[in-house]
Amino acid sequence: MNVQHQFLDVIDRDEAQRRFHAVLELQPLGEQAVPIGQALGRILARDVVAAVDVPSFDRSNFDGFAVRAEDTYGAAEETPRHLTLLDQSIATGTVPQGQVSAKTAMAIATGGMLPRGADAVVMIEHTDIERGELVVRRAVHAGAGISFAATDIAAGETVLRVGDGLTSRETGVLAAVGVDRVQVWRRPRVAVISTGDEILRPGEPMRPGMVFDSNGRIIADAVRELGGEPVEYGVVRDDLALLRQRVTEALAECDVVLLSGGTSKGEGDLSYHAIRDLSDPGIVAHGVALKPGKPICLAASQGKAVVILPGFPTSAIFTFHEFVTPVLRRLAGRAIETASIRSARLAVPVNSEIGRTEYLLVGLVQRDQAEVDADRAGVRLAAYPMGKGSGSVTTFSHADGFVTIDRHHERLERATMVQVQLLSRDWRAADLVVIGSHCVGLDYLLGRLQQTGIRTKFLAVGSTAGLDAAGRGECDLAGIHLLDAETGEYNRPFVTADLILIPGYGRMQGVVYRPGDQRFEGKTAESAVTQFKNDPACIMVNRNQGSGTRILIDRLLDGAKPPGYAVQSRSHNGVVAAVVQGRADWGVAISGAAQRGGLGFLPLTEERYDFVVPAGRVDRPAIGRFRDLLAAPDVREALEHLGLT
Repeated sequence: MNVQHQFLDVIDRDEAQRRFHAVLELQPLGEQAVPIGQALGRILARDVVAAVDVPSFDRSNFDGFAVRAEDTYGAAEETPRHLTLLDQSIATGTVPQGQVSAKTAMAIATGGMLPRGADAVVMIEHTDIERGELVVRRAVHAGAGISFAATDIAAGETVLRVGDGLTSRETGVLAAVGVDRVQVWRRPRVAVISTGDEILRPGEPMRPGMVFDSNGRIIADAVRELGGEPVEYGVVRDDLALLRQRVTEALAECDVVLLSGGTSKGEGDLSYHAIRDLSDPGIVAHGVALKPGKPICLAASQGKAVVILPGFPTSAIFTFHEFVTPVLRRLAGRAIETASIRSARLAVPVNSEIGRTEYLLVGLVQRDQAEVDADRAGVRLAAYPMGKGSGSVTTFSHADGFVTIDRHHERLERATMVQVQLLSRDWRAADLVVIGSHCVGLDYLLGRLQQTGIRTKFLAVGSTAGLDAAGRGECDLAGIHLLDAETGEYNRPFVTADLILIPGYGRMQGVVYRPGDQRFEGKTAESAVTQFKNDPACIMVNRNQGSGTRILIDRLLDGAKPPGYAVQSRSHNGVVAAVVQGRADWGVAISGAAQRGGLGFLPLTEERYDFVVPAGRVDRPAIGRFRDLLAAPDVREALEHLGLT
């Protein structure tokens, strides 16, 4: 039997980082010369000093005529100046053989070298040629139309410095000063090892109890984004000898070793056992007071970092950016980035855990202008927690940033001002924000809008929370399917004077079950639930509180709480998955989801899935595009194919 030991020394995040950095060699890994064609994205290891002037000669800025400026003074349409036009014409890439003297001019092309004696260029548009003479109809001053040698870059000038990242702008500078090879810091080689018998490589057929290796892909690409070179060792099964061999190989070949999963101290958590015997110094921190990310294990061997990241995706990503990113930036010669911060008000209250620093992923939306005006601090954004847990693959990709909750705080109330650290520096507010209940029809509609260039954001918080968000002006649309118990009508009874209802479509709700289950075959939804809601052998899967389906379920159960009642899925697809996999025997979902999952379906009621819009936002262009799309015949046909009418 596997024995799960508790972490022996859970420490503060700052102390963990201090110990970790103290045993690492945190300096760039050495220089290498690369051709300029391979320099994009690299970090300079030496200053670049120009060996030539740019431009290296006085050149014309446009097609025209090289002249002495004083010979054009007084020129105008009515009083032009006449100059003798010399026979020579100066093309690009040629050295002028003659010179310009008093009352003469020489034709010159854009980029041509200025001839001796000339100090200005007249644009060809301001001249005419008559009987061999140049007629100048606009005066120019000395220096007009000329880029003088070294006005951009002077020989001996430092044009790029150590630590500069090479974008297309910098490589253009290198080319301009004639550099064909450049000294850059070597990219850190980072071993990426995924562990576990339950891990499948993407592309393999899915099997019960297995999961695809998303962590390996996420971590490898995060390394690449930071300028590192990931070395992917693939999935290593739960074989301690094999895992130790892989770690040994990785330490010999790479500068950093990252493992995913197996961070705990149980007998089955092999990553920990594979590195616990490392020396010089080995493990320096195992268990950090973070949420998510408590199980992280930090170690080093001969100055090289060895890190076991937690297996859950969100935990793995957070701890990677918290502990590995600073190390990789130092090894790659990159400057430590300063965080990009936005102030926001929490949209809902948040409970935290005393004693652990918590990183709360959030989505950002614009607040209603009336709320902003009433806010003494003028905070323009609201932050919605992305509450899918550390096991979610999508949470991090859908979030805009995160809030750090101090380990001494147990609860943050709604409207608390928080500082949100953005996950992307190019973040901007979406054109259309939708908050509320999830629906496959909504997914389709938002996808169509995105194709037209409208940036959308959807936060699945349930119908009730979506309605509240619309009432506070924190979204453009709220998708809802709320049943009024008194009237039996959907949605309209909940729409207040400051909200506008946009009719959506109908969805048939019903009881879903595995085909062939005789407890449900041939029954109505009501009779089946009545018969089995108190049967301990018949397990249900519920929906999340605040969802329209949950209201329907509670009405159907009439106070009963069958086995599985506390298990709350956040979507119809989640209900279907629980029944398909046998974790539950029945639940309530829409017909389209049941059909896609191959489940039996007992119709219960047709509900309305509609949209509400804050009255002050109804004239926004994105809302107009949404309403037009919803009414389009081809869209209605597509929705019908999804089981929505």
